[in-house]
Amino acid sequence: MSLNVKTVCPTGILDSTKADYFRQTINQLLAEEVDVILINLRDVTFVDSSGLGTLVVVLKQVRSLNRKLCLCSINDQVKMLFDLTSMDKVFEVYEDEEAFSEAVLASS
Repeated sequence: MSLNVKTVCPTGILDSTKADYFRQTINQLLAEEVDVILINLRDVTFVDSSGLGTLVVVLKQVRSLNRKLCLCSINDQVKMLFDLTSMDKVFEVYEDEEAFSEAVLASS
């Protein structure tokens, strides 16, 4: 059985102004019974504390449904934020979509 995987590619600044739209997007994917959600952050220039909170909320929501949420292509600012908050130990983070595919899809 193959996994139903969808990628979300937010852009710009991930903050409180984009939180509702971001959560709605994830809710829609969960309603479509997606097994794995990959959030590609390559076009995100900055994540503030509310953006990080939003990521944590959707991670908990996804996990509560026994599904998987992964991140990839984080920039240096986001990486530093994750390191400082220990979120790098909470989220599955991959270098890029190719690394995600090799690790997650190959093992399914």
